[in-house]
Amino acid sequence: MTEDTRSGTYAELAAVGPYGVRPGHALITMVEPHPGQEYAYNRWYEDDHYYAGAMAMPWMYAGRRWVATRDLQLLRRPEKSAVAEPVTAGCYLSTYWITEGRYDEHMKWTVGINKRLNRDGRVHQARTHVFTAFQDHEATVYRDGAAGPRDFHALDHPYQGLVLEVVDAESAERRAELLEWLVARRLPRALAGSPAAMTVAFRPTPLPGDRMTYVKQVEGVDTRLTLLWFLECDPRECWEELFAGGEADVGASGLGRLELAAPFIPTVPGTDRYVDQLR
Repeated sequence: MTEDTRSGTYAELAAVGPYGVRPGHALITMVEPHPGQEYAYNRWYEDDHYYAGAMAMPWMYAGRRWVATRDLQLLRRPEKSAVAEPVTAGCYLSTYWITEGRYDEHMKWTVGINKRLNRDGRVHQARTHVFTAFQDHEATVYRDGAAGPRDFHALDHPYQGLVLEVVDAESAERRAELLEWLVARRLPRALAGSPAAMTVAFRPTPLPGDRMTYVKQVEGVDTRLTLLWFLECDPRECWEELFAGGEADVGASGLGRLELAAPFIPTVPGTDRYVDQLR
């Protein structure tokens, strides 16, 4: 294929298919750098992978990195988690929005570029993927209704914190009922008058068979929901009020179990701030 032919293909692809702004899909990835590799991992991810392995890809239109210092890790619940073992594992979280209806196209590109990055020696191997999944958007619940930033703004708006919750339904058949309860009851009640501006809910999708071998296949595809709470304050300031009782709330519904509640604060791009506070 000639260079001119490749260039022409971009114009053809841009002229067809969905191109809205709704975050129809997401990549949510929680990673633990191996001990002693914290600085090297942070610089590799910020200086190279965040761009070459994510933001430069078609249809991935917003991204943000988050970090859990040791004191934030120690707030996590429950102590025995089906997501992280130990529950403190996974001190970095990256979140990305993908244009609705463009999941298949994006996945073809991401598999191809990651194979190339591996071949070219541009992948930091000293890390463990604790919770990495592409996800489909299910619902967004806002504290302030039609006022304020929308979910497509969430990764660009200067939120001061994020809480990742992972909830498992009792069965695949009950996941829809669990989602309905969350959207109609738990989330509006918790958001009202709180420093949490919105909660965005997703369900995980299976990773492709030709994924990178260091990323394990997604668990709980039929039963799991992933919630991202966007906070206008440091999560330490509202943890007890908003999140400490989450495990009991979900359990009392009879619909599922809270398998992880993990608070994060935003990284400061281009710096190593907080790297010395991870252990």
